Amino acid sequence: MSKSGRPSQFDRDAALDEALVAFWREGYQANSVKALSERLGITRSSFYNAFESREAMFMEAFERYLERSPDRALAAVPLEGSVCALITATFKTICESLTLDPDAKGCLAVNSVGALCNVDAEIGPKVAAQMIARLERIETLLKAAVARGELPRDADITATALALKTFLVGLNSMAKVLPNRSALWPAARATLAAFGLLCEDAELQNSSPVSFHEKTTVK
Repeated sequence: MSKSGRPSQFDRDAALDEALVAFWREGYQANSVKALSERLGITRSSFYNAFESREAMFMEAFERYLERSPDRALAAVPLEGSVCALITATFKTICESLTLDPDAKGCLAVNSVGALCNVDAEIGPKVAAQMIARLERIETLLKAAVARGELPRDADITATALALKTFLVGLNSMAKVLPNRSALWPAARATLAAFGLLCEDAELQNSSPVSFHEKTTVK
């Protein structure tokens, strides 16, 4: 142990990953500074030196989660190819990722909306802003799909984007309770088909969702 109260081989990056999994599995409120410090094997003083506050640590872990989340693929309109193919492939990857999660943790972002929005005055608005940003990304993709002729010009972009985002929120919640999570993709497939967004060619493409959980699992 060093004079700072940290183990001599303290790895801040690995510690953040471990905290990410704790927040994801147990929630923000269940992980106090004391609990996190004990989990990481450091003193409280060392915790504050490394992460400033529990709130700051959570937001850093939250942003790391979003950077790794399967829906990051929806961040930009593809320069070439089909928008519907991108949406289909991403929804399928999300379903596969949820199905493969051994702990059925759902989605950290969705979990945090229920636990923190309109509850925690500091973190709640930040979580809400991230969710709204992801809704707006879907709207941008749908506008591109209309411009490219993949959706009709009279498509209600705002309503469709909200419907898709709402479906994803529900999907992540149901993944925590369904005894058979293999039912997730058929439900997503039916939803995309109903909105004219299903691309069967993209559906057949292989993805590697397991990497998401490999990066966010503490051995």
